[in-house]
Formats: sequence, structure tokens, C-alpha cells
Amino acid sequence: MEAAPLFSFGVIADIQYADAEDGYDFGGYRRRYYRQSLNLLRDAVEAWATERPPLAFVLQLGDSIDGLNARSGEAEGALEQVLVVLGRLPVPVHHAWGNHEFYNFSRARLVHTGLNSRPAGAGAGAGDCQAYHFSPATRFRVVVLDAYDLSILGREPDSPRYRESLRLLQEKNPNDNLNSPAGLEEPRFVEFNGGFSQAQLDWFNEVLKFSDEHQEKVVVMGHLPIHPDASDRVCLAWNYEDALSVIHSHQCVVCFLAGHLHDGGYCLDSHGVHHLTLEGVIETPPESNAFGTIYVYEDKMILKGRGRISERVMHF
Repeated sequence: MEAAPLFSFGVIADIQYADAEDGYDFGGYRRRYYRQSLNLLRDAVEAWATERPPLAFVLQLGDSIDGLNARSGEAEGALEQVLVVLGRLPVPVHHAWGNHEFYNFSRARLVHTGLNSRPAGAGAGAGDCQAYHFSPATRFRVVVLDAYDLSILGREPDSPRYRESLRLLQEKNPNDNLNSPAGLEEPRFVEFNGGFSQAQLDWFNEVLKFSDEHQEKVVVMGHLPIHPDASDRVCLAWNYEDALSVIHSHQCVVCFLAGHLHDGGYCLDSHGVHHLTLEGVIETPPESNAFGTIYVYEDKMILKGRGRISERVMHF
């Protein structure tokens, strides 16, 4: 009989709840089930709550509520509904912040919501960067990256980081609409994406150095994919190569988990790191779902997906 897993955790991405009729994506042809997404989250939470042995934690990979809420003045109420459902879990939930969080709230406001899962004093230490790490079991570590640390979303236009981000964006994207990748050589340089500051990358490098020295295995999560083969050309972090090169200069990282691309994606990269981009709840029909549980063993992780998320064995 196979040994029991060392621990297990839940994964879910792009819930994008809004109390609104179904709509469509920016292209106008992919259906988004705004109201229904909360029911799918409830189903996920119920399933996770029955897991035996219990999960160690859940990773919510960002875009928990939709930008529609900002336009209708419902941001606080929508977030409250999502957090109430997640609050039924008897385990911690770790949140990545995505573009839709920033359509609804400033970064300064998000810190004071239930989406701030960073333990006090545990972060990247640089400004208001939301990156942090924790160890769920001996010789395992989870790193939560802040993929909108470089971004014009959620920041005051007079802040240095906003100005730095806008300069970078406009250098690469001459379009009037900065959300449009039309005609770009590097179509990821759009406003709904972001990147990692040098300070965050330096911090990340130090965390991985520690994990190498202590023979830990590391799972990294962030809203934006960082590998072109686990994404399309648009939905990548601006400076994904910088994040990849930090990871590839260490032995410890086994998996990178992301959301953002609602179709999902997967690749095993040249350094043996699994890149798993989760299918989004928001584009999942009511009769299906999109969440999973990952069971962690000494030498592999097994993803048991529900609905649109398929089963996968990731060896390391």
C-alpha cells in the first residue's frame, strides 16, 4: 500500500464572483458565470472540509471577486460573501492578489481585508510587497509571490512604484489602451498584468538559498504564470524571465502554481520544475467545477482535480 501523503492542500483560481448576470470575456465570446461562481466555491469548500486527513491549507490564486463589483459599488459586499464561504474551512487560506482585486481595492485597502494572509513581520520586507513564505511541514516551504508589485493597478499615481511601472509599460506598449496587446512584440506588456520588483526578486533569491541549504522542497505561487509553455503569450508576468532565472539558480523549487489564464496550462520546464496554471472558476459552467486537492509525498505531488481540472502526477 502506498505511504500516506506528508500533507495535502486545496487549490482554486479566478473565482471572480459578482452578483451579476452571466457575461462574456473581453473578446465577447467566452461566457463568464459571475453569480454561479460563488456556488462553485461553496462546493469546493464542502469537498475540502470532508478530506481525511484534513488539508493543511488552501491556496486561493487570485481574482477572488470580479472588477464588475467596482462599477456597481458592490466590492465590499462581494468580498464579504467570498470570505464567509472560505471562512467555513477549518484551515488557513493563503491569498495571491490578482488584477481583479486591484480593480476593486487599492493596495493600501487590501492590506486591511481578509485577503491579507501575510503573517505580521513575515513578508518580503520591501515597502508594501505582499510576498511571504511559510513551512507547512518539515523540509517543505511555500512561497507566495506578489505578481503586481510592479504594476499601475492599486497604486497612487504619484507613488514612485506607479511611475516606474507606467514607464516600463509605456516603453513596451505604445497603444492608447494599455490593456490592448494589439501589435505588440511582447504582448504581455498590458495593464492587467504586472511584475516583480528587483527587491522582491532579491528577497526570493535569499529564501530559496535558505531552502537549498536546508534541503527543503519549495512550492511557489503567484497570480501570473511565469513560463510561456504554461500560458499564452499575453497572460505572463512582465518580467517572468527574471523570476524563472531566480528559480533556476536553485535546486529546491518543485512547482509553480498560477491562475489568471482561465483555460489553464501546464509544462515541465528544462530544470524539472512543474508549472501548473489552474483553470478559472469564472468560466466554468454551473454543472461543473474547477478546484483541486494536491497530495504531497517525498518524491511527488498528486493533483486530484474536480470538473475542468484534470488529475496530474508531478514527480520531483
